[in-house]
Amino acid sequence: MTNLLAFADVRINGARPWDIQVHDRRFFNRVLASGTLGFGESYMDGWWDCDALDEMCCRAVRAGLEKRFAFRLPNVWAFLTALVVNHQTSRRARKVGRVHYNLSNDFFEAMLDPNMQYSCALFAEGDDLASAQLRKLDWICDRLRLRPGLRLLDIGSGWGGLARYAARHYGCQVVGITISQEQFRYAQRWCRGLDVEIQLRDYREVTERFDRVVSVGMVEHVGYKNYRTYMRAAARSLGENGLFLCQGICGNVSRVHADPWIKRYIFPNSVLPSLAQLTRAAEGVFIVEDVKNIGPNYDPTLLAWEENFRRAWPRFADRYSERFRRMWRFYLLSCAGAFRARSLQVFSILFSNESSAIGSDVRDRRQATSSSRTAVLEPSAWIGRSRGSITMK
Repeated sequence: MTNLLAFADVRINGARPWDIQVHDRRFFNRVLASGTLGFGESYMDGWWDCDALDEMCCRAVRAGLEKRFAFRLPNVWAFLTALVVNHQTSRRARKVGRVHYNLSNDFFEAMLDPNMQYSCALFAEGDDLASAQLRKLDWICDRLRLRPGLRLLDIGSGWGGLARYAARHYGCQVVGITISQEQFRYAQRWCRGLDVEIQLRDYREVTERFDRVVSVGMVEHVGYKNYRTYMRAAARSLGENGLFLCQGICGNVSRVHADPWIKRYIFPNSVLPSLAQLTRAAEGVFIVEDVKNIGPNYDPTLLAWEENFRRAWPRFADRYSERFRRMWRFYLLSCAGAFRARSLQVFSILFSNESSAIGSDVRDRRQATSSSRTAVLEPSAWIGRSRGSITMK
């Protein structure tokens, strides 16, 4: 393990913030036997610590250390079961709602911004999390060319933040769907008095027609066996000249299963698609009008969530265990490291109907959109980073 970590310039019991401090020597065998699953579980159990967990994970990902554990039993089992079983059927897909999104609304309120956005923000110089999430909401609405009177379907509407924003600021009639009971109740209450209807249903159950369809941070729960079904469901819901915006986390290569630790403890039955998998699934269903990558913005988003979580923890310590606290910290900071290492991206893909006449107009608007007030951070924009600040060129 010591020699392996050296490839990432990470030392055991070293003095630098990204070095690992081992408290229990069983850590070594556990990681060698179970790979990333054992790495995360041993952190949850307090067998090791790291001050700069995000930076350590970034270095490990850049060095390709996770590839050296690809044939450990948890990974092999995940791969084989993914080939045989559809983990994201209508029934199985609801597990992530029960396990993750139903944790408690006040817990997520404490971690997220005032608009309850649980997806990548869009930062410009000087933005805090709340400003960056508002910028993201406007950017999404602009990409969809929302205007008063349009009907919008929000697939995976969460706590209703985007649906609420589109109704209040763009005059749209919105239907949001979620599979989480907690999100459903919260969004219904929060959107009361607006032209918003929140439904507790799976995307495959939608039968109405809309002018626009949006899906932000939900495609990660669709599963590779269902990407084509997902695209067809979105297309079936669109009227003439409709637009569909699919935005979510994607990996750099096509996979059929998720990291075993993430799947077991954070997002059951999830798997990250690749851009290739999504565009292949859209062939013959949609025209790809535009693709943006806002992935570099997820690192500061996750760091802001972790800071909020850390500050709010005393309110929740009696409700959740110390093992949960360590699990949640590992989740947020390991993901921040993966985005910093450019192992993960966030693609915003704009589709139009194959028979749509709107496509040429969308293409004509690209230059105006790219030069608008919204800033999409590129990797070269970063010249420094700290937990409390964001520095850009």
